[in-house]
Order: sequence, then C-alpha cells, then structure tokens
Amino acid sequence: MLQPSSQTKVRLLEVDDLKVHFPIRAGLLNRTVGHVKAVDGVSFHINAGETLGLVGESGCGKSTTTRALLRVSEPSGGTINYRQPNGAIIDLIKASDDDMIPIYRDMRVVFQDPQASLNPRMRVIDIIGEVLRVNHIMTSGAALEERVAELLQKVGLRPEAMWRFPHAFSGGERQRVSIARALAPNPRFVIADEAVSALDVSVRAQIINLLQDLQSELGLTYLFVSHDLSVVRHICDRVAVMYVGRIVETAPVDSLFERPRHPYTEALLSAVPIADPAVKGRSRRIRLPGDVADPANVPTGCAFHPRCRFATDRCRTEVPTLNPTASPDHQSACHYADSLELRGAFDLQ
Repeated sequence: MLQPSSQTKVRLLEVDDLKVHFPIRAGLLNRTVGHVKAVDGVSFHINAGETLGLVGESGCGKSTTTRALLRVSEPSGGTINYRQPNGAIIDLIKASDDDMIPIYRDMRVVFQDPQASLNPRMRVIDIIGEVLRVNHIMTSGAALEERVAELLQKVGLRPEAMWRFPHAFSGGERQRVSIARALAPNPRFVIADEAVSALDVSVRAQIINLLQDLQSELGLTYLFVSHDLSVVRHICDRVAVMYVGRIVETAPVDSLFERPRHPYTEALLSAVPIADPAVKGRSRRIRLPGDVADPANVPTGCAFHPRCRFATDRCRTEVPTLNPTASPDHQSACHYADSLELRGAFDLQ
C-alpha cells in the first residue's frame, strides 16, 4: 500500500516489480521461443508534487515503462499502485477499461515530437477541445473557447492562436500546444516523455522553465523521461537510472551528480557537458566498450558486467539487487556500491 513517507510526503504512484515481456515467435506454428524483457522487475515511487527523472540510453526500457503505466503496453507482472483524487488506491494493472477512464483524465502525457503528436488537419481549438469533449468536461460553444484560450495563455501563447493549424507554429510553440492539451482535463500527474529532446537548444530552457512554473502553480507531479542528464539536473528532484530493463540506481539529483554509486551512472555523467573553458582539452569521458545488452539475451549476473571495468566473477554470476547504500535515500544495484570511488559529474580528477 502507498503510505506517506516520514516527511509527510504522499506517494502518488508506486511501481513494484513491473515487467513487460514481449514474446519472440518463430517457426511454422508461430511458437514462442523466447521473450524480449523490455522491462524486467522495475520498482520506483513518485511523491505528489515532485519530479522523478527516468534516464538511460536508448533501448533501456524508459518509454516501455511509461507505456506500461498508461496500459498502452500490457504489463506482464508487478503492481502499479496509483492514488486517486479521492485518496483511494488502485492497481492499474488490475484495473478494468472503465476504471481507467478517470485515470486517463488524471494522468496525461507530453510526447517527444509535437510535429508528430499534433494532428496537422486540426486547428488548435479542435486539438485541445477534443480532450474536453471526450472527457465530458465541456462540449462546444463559448465555454469551450474560453477554456482553450485560458490554457493557451497558461502556456505562453496568445488566445487567437486557437484558430491556427500546427504547421503555423514553431517547434517550441507546438510543444506548448501539446502541454496545453495535456493540461486540459486538470490532471495531477504528467508524463513528459523526452518532451524537450526534439527542440532546439535555445528553446529547451523556455519549455523547462514553463514546466516548472506550471508545477508550482498547479501542484503537478512529473515523471520526466530523458537521456539528457544536463536537463534532468535542472528539473528533477530525484533520478532513477535504467539499464536493460532494470533500474540500477536511484537518488536525489544532487547526490547522484556529486557521487554516483553505479559505474553505469558514472559513465552517463561523464558525458554531461560543462560550460567551463578550463575544462577544454581535459578528457573526462568514460567510453564504455561494446553495446547495450540485448534484452532478448541478457547477460548472466549483472547485465552491465561485459562493459564494466570493475567487474569481478561475482558480477558475472550473481544478479545485484537495488539496495540502500551508505546514504539511505541513495540506492544502487551494484555489489560494490559503497567501495568503488566513482567520479561525479563535476569531478575532473
């Protein structure tokens, strides 16, 4: 059950041992010969009002995890406990289609590419208005126009923009429309799935600032999915690092950046650019050998061991579990989390 933490924080979402396995079929009889373990035992929680960053390389299972939360990809196991507005807890995996209808009003998504996620044949008033109509919030008329105008102003666009088509906007403006659409039914929880990665660097800061302002104003809770740790550092309260369908480290954002407790996290942090001329010419990057492991054929023991410079025989045979380190709020799935001296994002030694 979801319980308030010791600091009276209320858990809005708690995921426990989530699995999403896709069958591999072959032969004339189309028999299942294996499984792609896209998500394999993921556990995390998100407190109301905070932002959790979910990070990792492409193919590590981030987007599959978010699709499982929304039941777009059907989970193979685990629990997804969600606290509804009335305080009741519902397991989204066991929820019926009717049970999910109010959840979809309360849990919304901002997608990566607004060019692809906005219907080019619909005006903005129809794109946002469709959400209001489907959820029976309002159907048409002046009230709908007034609500759409209010949402556009909230995301920094002029009300008359509602009469334009998506192609008339810049990339950053289209993403603002996407955010307005997500906010239409007054949700509490927003999943931002690579919401700024398709934007120009000059526009990213504006969208990040907008998301933070909306969070403060509306009390939103975010799951911020990204591969860009420099963005994550500015918007997230806590971070969960994924590798081949598993979470290998979770920590408050400052703790993670200052002292990572997993070699994979250290390698990701070494790629974060630092705007300091003194750093020029000094190599910080940890280049990992090989490629990300195949989720259909995960290595024995720790999935990261073929690429880890600290790997031992124990790493090759024993699967590490996500356990607290010397810092209780910092967890790592590494056998040697407290003994390795790993570099933080700004440690140049």
